Amino acid sequence: MRGRAAAATRATATEADTRFRVLSWIGIINQLSSTLANHMLEPLDLPLPQFTLLNHFSHRPKEGKTITGIARAMQQLQPGVSKTVRKLIAKGYLEWRPNPEDGRSKLLFLTPAGRRVHAGAVAMMGEALAGPFEGWTQAELEELFARLDRLKVWFDDNRPT
Repeated sequence: MRGRAAAATRATATEADTRFRVLSWIGIINQLSSTLANHMLEPLDLPLPQFTLLNHFSHRPKEGKTITGIARAMQQLQPGVSKTVRKLIAKGYLEWRPNPEDGRSKLLFLTPAGRRVHAGAVAMMGEALAGPFEGWTQAELEELFARLDRLKVWFDDNRPT
């Protein structure tokens, strides 16, 4: 009995270690790719936090967003989101509009200039990121994306409250 129990414990420990290593590697890749992205975005005067916010708006560009909603979705503090929003408004990439459902509040929208700079940044980074994926087939890229999407959905659906 002891042999089987020990083997089961080792298997469980190995699985836990592998799960941790997977997320650790994703974190390291995030650090390294964020540094690279900041470097690539520098000529556009678009630091990564600003690009990330534009990217958030690009998923549903016709949907207005509040500071509170952005902070909640991005799991960030409102003052930091407000600061980034102010910078993007000053650049003409976001704009305030009256909230049709609540006259006391306003909603943020991506402007045409914001869509253009976001699209340009995505295209530029997509080309520049060819190196890490050199030799990968389209099927391998799609498989990796599907697995990462599965992780993202789980974490999105299971946020701490």
